[in-house]
Amino acid sequence: MGSIGSDTAEIPVIDIRPSNTHAPRQLLEAATRNGFVFVENSGLDAKDVDHMFDLSKAFFSSSIDIKEEVAINSNKAGANVGWLSRGVEKLDPATQKRPDVKEALNIAEPFDGNLQQPMPKPLKAHAQTILEFQNRCLELCQTILELFAVALDLEKDWFTARHSQPGKRSGTVFRLLYYPKVETYEDGVDIRAGAHSDFGSITLLFQQHGQPGLEIKTPSGEWVPVPVDPHSNTYGTSIDETMQQHPLPILVNIGDLLDDWTGGLLKSTVHRVIFPQGGGEDRYSMAYFCQPLDDALLEAVPSKLVQAHVERTGRSGTRNGTVITARDHLMERLAATYTLK
Repeated sequence: MGSIGSDTAEIPVIDIRPSNTHAPRQLLEAATRNGFVFVENSGLDAKDVDHMFDLSKAFFSSSIDIKEEVAINSNKAGANVGWLSRGVEKLDPATQKRPDVKEALNIAEPFDGNLQQPMPKPLKAHAQTILEFQNRCLELCQTILELFAVALDLEKDWFTARHSQPGKRSGTVFRLLYYPKVETYEDGVDIRAGAHSDFGSITLLFQQHGQPGLEIKTPSGEWVPVPVDPHSNTYGTSIDETMQQHPLPILVNIGDLLDDWTGGLLKSTVHRVIFPQGGGEDRYSMAYFCQPLDDALLEAVPSKLVQAHVERTGRSGTRNGTVITARDHLMERLAATYTLK
């Protein structure tokens, strides 16, 4: 296990191959400290990730007319799928003066072996590729959730059974993100993604070399940059050929629901995406937001480590004694985030 430099957030890099028997403990330590961790040897092929980025760029470079055909406010497949134009999402509604400067395409989880929504024209011929990539993301999330169960001394399938069952749906979303370059922006007002914590259980974030901007908020309230490549020990956009030759580790972070389930033992950390100095170039990322099954109850995890943490802090996973479902939580968060026209 390695970690990144002192001028950036201290986020460990963990090998999650079965041969690393320390992985459960290492993941738990990272999740309880700041909720972020890089994982490598994840089983996801770097070429497949690069291909998905190519498809993402092809979509976002298409005309407005093509994008509007799958707009999130007109898509009948669900409230959280489709294209979001600039001006739709405000991730920090309490303090942001203007919406996030970004576009996104939300793709729902496959169901019964099929995508749940129509693909835009640039992606139609690649529907099977997108479906298979999502399946591999789910497999990786299930591996990580199983490692957390082992670390918390639970049954190995305690989390995984609550995230994937035949015939049951969840709010899991695969999101393609595009942060366009802007000529001018107002510092402190315009932001690529406002301060927020993620809604679900865990998030897989795929980044590209030379495209910084992600920051996390420390317990002291400071904003600290997260490097795109922890092995390069750099945060900026200057990269060389050697740095581009190795695949980037995948950044994983804890979401609100895993935080809630564990009474705050695993931390859902606030983060944001800012404009690099000078405005930066176009930035692309992809996020796989892993959600529990819609009917999963957010009740306390039956772990002695969680129970000890709850007793020590006085926090539990219930709201005023009420246990809610994963879908109820998701709908509450989405209602506060979107401004649909």
